[in-house]
Amino acid sequence: MSDVNIVTLIGVALLLVGFYGALSRPNVIKMIVGFAIADTGVNMIIVAVGYLPGRTAPILDSAADAANAARTMVDPIPQALVLTAIVIGLAVTALMLSFAVRMRRSGGGMAIDSYGEQKW
Repeated sequence: MSDVNIVTLIGVALLLVGFYGALSRPNVIKMIVGFAIADTGVNMIIVAVGYLPGRTAPILDSAADAANAARTMVDPIPQALVLTAIVIGLAVTALMLSFAVRMRRSGGGMAIDSYGEQKW
């Protein structure tokens, strides 16, 4: 258990809690919150996988030369993926919330069961 990163465990827990909230609740807003929590868990898992202990930030300057960069710095790709995923997750959450507002304004409730027979 000592080789498992605590951030990875928290990320997996958030992912599971988010999926449970999204799949077990009939309320649309609670489903959206569940997806947002799951998105945060995925981002934490990606950051934890990309972390290497004892390495520095991926910035080339006078303190770190290019010849030893692969041995002394962390990989910047997971960090860039997480930054992109945060922006995409925010946009998807905003889109889902706009759909929820539109569903509410159309006269229906917030329960997903009341929209079962509609065709989009």
